[in-house]
Amino acid sequence: MTETVLLDRTDRVAVVTVNRPDKLNALNAQVQRDLFTVLKELESDAGVGVVVITGAGDKSFIAGADISEFAGRSPLDQRQAMRFPRMFDVLSDFPKPVIAMINGFCLGGGCELAMSCDLRIASDRARFGQPEIKLGLIPGGGGTQRLPRLVGLGQAMRLTLTGDMIGAEEALRLGLVEMVFPHDELRDKTFELAGRIAGMSPVTLRLAKEAVRASEKLPLGEGIVYERDLFCLAFSTEDKAEGVEAFLAKRPPEWRGR
Repeated sequence: MTETVLLDRTDRVAVVTVNRPDKLNALNAQVQRDLFTVLKELESDAGVGVVVITGAGDKSFIAGADISEFAGRSPLDQRQAMRFPRMFDVLSDFPKPVIAMINGFCLGGGCELAMSCDLRIASDRARFGQPEIKLGLIPGGGGTQRLPRLVGLGQAMRLTLTGDMIGAEEALRLGLVEMVFPHDELRDKTFELAGRIAGMSPVTLRLAKEAVRASEKLPLGEGIVYERDLFCLAFSTEDKAEGVEAFLAKRPPEWRGR
């Protein structure tokens, strides 16, 4: 835990909070480094099954990058800044489920970060957009690639070319988020879902996420073969044996994470 990134654990759910409310939780270089460090810690923590990411305060999830860092930056400077592991890729490749709890503005790099998570749950006050075009830029954190996969090519083009913001209900209709709740219910509803997921077998959650994520990269035929391989791999786990035995005995399973 650092000044810019807070970490809290409740049961098997870890909550990571970007803590720059005075800057609408904008992502600067320090925040990204701190997020990377915290996620590496959580990756190896066997006591954590699900990670929830949110923003401090009541107004913003993450309102994009810290634009002040762009002033005077040359193309070479930017390439140098992007040499290190990108937070968005770290999230999408993270072995445990990651939920974005979107409590306000979710713009630019913040929207890209949310799209890198496995699930997005939004407050009815949340606002979404990729406004980079208004700064003479384009999304640089995977937005032009992940947005079409979620909302389709045409809607992604509209949002990218106009920089327009949309509300939570439209984001839900387009498929940018999976759930929308009244603002004062967001935390409870998110924790309810996170707790349900965290109650599953840790090893099976990892296999399930890996299989679904593979659909982003593999043609259908190859993806089905890969899924079959992971399905067979699940048969080698102690949790598969426990899950089947518990089902037949009509009792709750006791997962071992192996």
